Amino acid sequence: MPAERALKVISGRWKAVILYYLFSGRRRLSELKRLLPSASQKVLIQQLREMEEHGVAHREIFPEVPSRVEYKATELGRSLAPYSSRSASGVADTQQSSMSSTVSNIANIRSARRLITKVRREPRSASRDSYPHRNARPAPA
Repeated sequence: MPAERALKVISGRWKAVILYYLFSGRRRLSELKRLLPSASQKVLIQQLREMEEHGVAHREIFPEVPSRVEYKATELGRSLAPYSSRSASGVADTQQSSMSSTVSNIANIRSARRLITKVRREPRSASRDSYPHRNARPAPA
């Protein structure tokens, strides 16, 4: 079945998203790194090489100093657009929701720190210090 084969080719955490960005034209590795900050350079290179082996992406090396490498989607890669777009949009939604939850967690942590600092700065009440120690023996009569 063509859909199953397509999913096997683009299976991987970043392949669908990489392919999605390659649909718009040629991209350099540094551009892909900027577009996918959560993916490490090592993983991006591995995924791109696998996509190249499957014939989904094409890597062009320019004979310049310093060397320049660009990636683009092949015809086969562009034919996977319906499958890749769905996967990529799901990943983008997940990244967005993850980012918003991270921001709210940071806000909660900051407010908790402010509260702790405020409690530490308040002087102790006299009634709290006047209680006898838990292990103290009563005075003899």
